[in-house]
Amino acid sequence: MRSNLVLVPVLVKNKSGEPILSLTAQDFILTDNGVPQLVRLELDTDSQPLALAVIVQTGRQGAIHLSDYHNLGTLLDAVIGNVPHHVAVIGFDSTPRLEQDFTNDTDAAAQTVAGLKRGDAGAAILDALDFGIGVLRNQPPTYRRAVLLFSETVDNGSQISIDDAVREIDNTNTAIYSFAFSSVGAAVTHEASRIPRPGDSPYMDEPYAPGGCMSKDPKADPDARGNRSVQALDCASDLLPPLRLARMAFIAASDGLKQNTPKSVARLTGGEYFAFSDAKNLKRDLIRVSHDVPTYYVLSFRPQSPDPGLHALGVTLKEKPGLQADARKAYWIASEASASSK
Repeated sequence: MRSNLVLVPVLVKNKSGEPILSLTAQDFILTDNGVPQLVRLELDTDSQPLALAVIVQTGRQGAIHLSDYHNLGTLLDAVIGNVPHHVAVIGFDSTPRLEQDFTNDTDAAAQTVAGLKRGDAGAAILDALDFGIGVLRNQPPTYRRAVLLFSETVDNGSQISIDDAVREIDNTNTAIYSFAFSSVGAAVTHEASRIPRPGDSPYMDEPYAPGGCMSKDPKADPDARGNRSVQALDCASDLLPPLRLARMAFIAASDGLKQNTPKSVARLTGGEYFAFSDAKNLKRDLIRVSHDVPTYYVLSFRPQSPDPGLHALGVTLKEKPGLQADARKAYWIASEASASSK
């Protein structure tokens, strides 16, 4: 069943980095694949219950930073706020593991994090996120969903493909707050996306020319695997502006996941990204998140054209110079067939 309500968290700050709290729905312009949408502002979202997955890398370079997480109890309380909550802890190296099932005891969750042991040489960040989003799906639908991710910057060893990772990350109203330390000598092992880049000539400029997106050359669209209907859809997405925008968003997301996984997933979901090196600046950044979370605006809309696939979101402010709006960048609508198979 397709979701017909899309939630878009938005954080608005001035040039000094201070949050702005006085805006209304009329101050925002939200586009879905370039098409303006009728939006409403969800009220009192910071008072809703929260389901939080704390995902911690224990393998590879993550083992060096395990001691940085030894005193997170009060910081977790600050991030969650005074609302009903469930917290789970997931550790990962080459594979993710549920170390602590959902509990309302943040001290127990913090103790689990503090007790995590050194893992193997893997850093399967995307697999861990996929696992975490999966367990969050089982939480009550009235709960907001969020992830605190502690990892290095580059994924190493995940089995999920880049394409599937983009879908999973965008197929849920989950905000991801990433805290990353630098990867050292890590290499991305994912398969690269074979989606042709917009503007590649003659792929889009002359679709029926040799090498164009509708030519009979099997190399024109390798993802179609000879299926002309798939080739036509791929070609249309490059030729029609709204679909091209969605494809460009997909490519940007894929590239981002390869270059800096935690930063990319934070941007995709409307969360925040912080680089840290030790317990001191990690604490500083967690305090900042605890201050920012209650100041988020949550816009909602029902898509005018709920076509399957990735939808690119854009959020700007009306006549508000000097203000910066950071928001969720995309969402995914599953096809009827794939939705009914779940």
